[in-house]
Amino acid sequence: MARLRLMRAPLKYVQGKDSLLHFCEQLQDLGSKWLFICSHSGYKNCHDKIEKSFEGTDNVRHYEVFSGISSIGEIEKMRKIVREEGIDTVVGVGGGSAIDTAKATAYYEKIHDVSCPTVCATDAPCTGLSVIYNDDHSFNSYLFYPKNPDAVIVDSAVIANAPTRFLIAGIGDALGTYFEGRACVRTDAPSLENGGITRSAMALCELCYKTLRDYSAAAIRACENHVVTPALDAIIEANTYLSGVGADNAGLAAAHSFYNGYTGLENHPAQHGLCVAFGTLVQLQLEGAPREEFVEVQNFCRETGLPVTLAELGVTTDEQVRKIAELACVEGESIHNMVADVTAEQLYDAILAADALGKELQ
Repeated sequence: MARLRLMRAPLKYVQGKDSLLHFCEQLQDLGSKWLFICSHSGYKNCHDKIEKSFEGTDNVRHYEVFSGISSIGEIEKMRKIVREEGIDTVVGVGGGSAIDTAKATAYYEKIHDVSCPTVCATDAPCTGLSVIYNDDHSFNSYLFYPKNPDAVIVDSAVIANAPTRFLIAGIGDALGTYFEGRACVRTDAPSLENGGITRSAMALCELCYKTLRDYSAAAIRACENHVVTPALDAIIEANTYLSGVGADNAGLAAAHSFYNGYTGLENHPAQHGLCVAFGTLVQLQLEGAPREEFVEVQNFCRETGLPVTLAELGVTTDEQVRKIAELACVEGESIHNMVADVTAEQLYDAILAADALGKELQ
């Protein structure tokens, strides 16, 4: 039986300079009692704008600065607040962990959830899943939801004032979206939502890559100077919505498996998005992509400060490379969505090939 094709996305997406000043106006249909789960920086950078948006209303707002990780204990703490105060909507304000905590809390309590990212380092705000940790910070599980967030609101001014390294990491994460989705289409692999891949999903993935190519360099300069420009807004949308909804409804392949293998090293200092960017170069080597395409992606990485060599990820020994390759190819990894599957030996060769080509540029 053919796999059913499907699409999922947040019900509402709001983005723009000082969009948080319009928080209440844009999201008032979600309720009147709000729990804001904030990172320390999220509270500092967003509280006053959000409060101003509620002026003249009788809405209840509870701000809770969380522990910094989406752990079982932290989620239970937030659930207790929801039950005791009759909360209608949970809002994650901060990075991925704050947002994941809010999603999980809303899911278990069967109420609305909103993502309010303060950095553009990953595409987590739009997706229908969370990474859950144990209270000792060890990995527990991926929690998949029956729906995506009710709303996502991104204040471009907040992103412009965040460290530029987060924007660059988000560009790296978004870079894999088109190439991994394309690989899944070739093998009729399932999307992250376990459905068939629609033409709409791939159109978002392609637009994501085109937007990154056209606007990343200018967006990085804007972020470095803490100004909101059309280029920065374009990359915020690519990192957050195009990549998030695109990957959710297309799928993952070798680039993300490379990152998962990398996290198995004793020392893995590089951010998620940086690894996915190099993993995309590795995937192109695995696919035997045309030289012109590989060079285009490689030059893009250099232009935006993304890694083109293993050394830039802190990988310096053959033993480390072999471990990455072995862990990236375990059963259940997304690398098995590639044509003709991939062995650890094939991945090892592709990693070294991508690294060698990167070294030629230095």
